[in-house]
Amino acid sequence: MTSPQTDAPGRLMLLDTASLYFRAFFGVPEITGPDGTPVNAVRGLLDFISRLVGDYRPTDLVCCWDDDWRPQWRVDLLPSYKAHRVVEEVESDPDVEEVPDPLQVQVPIIRDVLEAVGLRVVGAPGYEADDVIGTFATGAGQPVDVVTGDRDLFQLVDDAADVRVLYIARGVGNHERVDDAWVRAKYGVGAGQYADFATLRGDASDGLPGVAGVGDKTAATLLSRHGDIPAILAAAQDPDSDLAKGPRAKVLAATDYLAVAPRVVAVARDIDLERSPTALPSSPADPERLADLAARWGLESPVQRLLGVLGQA
Repeated sequence: MTSPQTDAPGRLMLLDTASLYFRAFFGVPEITGPDGTPVNAVRGLLDFISRLVGDYRPTDLVCCWDDDWRPQWRVDLLPSYKAHRVVEEVESDPDVEEVPDPLQVQVPIIRDVLEAVGLRVVGAPGYEADDVIGTFATGAGQPVDVVTGDRDLFQLVDDAADVRVLYIARGVGNHERVDDAWVRAKYGVGAGQYADFATLRGDASDGLPGVAGVGDKTAATLLSRHGDIPAILAAAQDPDSDLAKGPRAKVLAATDYLAVAPRVVAVARDIDLERSPTALPSSPADPERLADLAARWGLESPVQRLLGVLGQA
């Protein structure tokens, strides 16, 4: 979509929706609808979107969804992937993730409200929201803001393509704008190396063991000297390389892990998705349903705030 004021493409905002509603659930005091159903995550998410759209004025927005929060193809490659978060193994369906009951009941309400507003909600079977974000962000042909609290998505940062991350780990109201310089200052690697950095260092929150004995500093040093994991492996396997004895032994001991983990960590960028329409609505897609949902769940105020912001976008 092009902006009405200029021929330059407008800005696309990609929401890591679960990241936002988890933060809303834990950050917004308990609020219930008229029937006693908790709605703090719903209200918080709507207010987060209102704030982000008001501050950044995107022309396009996609609420990216986890159709499968732990894809089997990633588990097949690395069985420990998110294993600590599983509360129930389910055949032929995504495993059940550990989610507080008061949040679980709000997730369908969130989706209903977003769709009634007219915000596009997109997931993909067998893929996480990260992969949906990666696909939309790659080759978007317009500036992109990725809103997330997940460091894995730093790998999408691309100054040349004007893709940045709005990192909400410290809160939506205190988020950081992540570009390549930010990643380099924080981790000592470029954004394009971040996925390899995370693979080497590991990430307990995702069940990534990493290379034993390799932390942030060693991972950054290895990538600074060799560029990427294939080159590090090649240096470790070459007796004539200048790779020191300690790191060499650690990398060689992790050869099997390093053969599969990069594919687990890498965000998919080529899912078969319908890329349009993504334009922000100026009015609700389904006004009657939205009014019913707002009344049923006591969401009149956050819905009106969001509609007001969308009308000005």
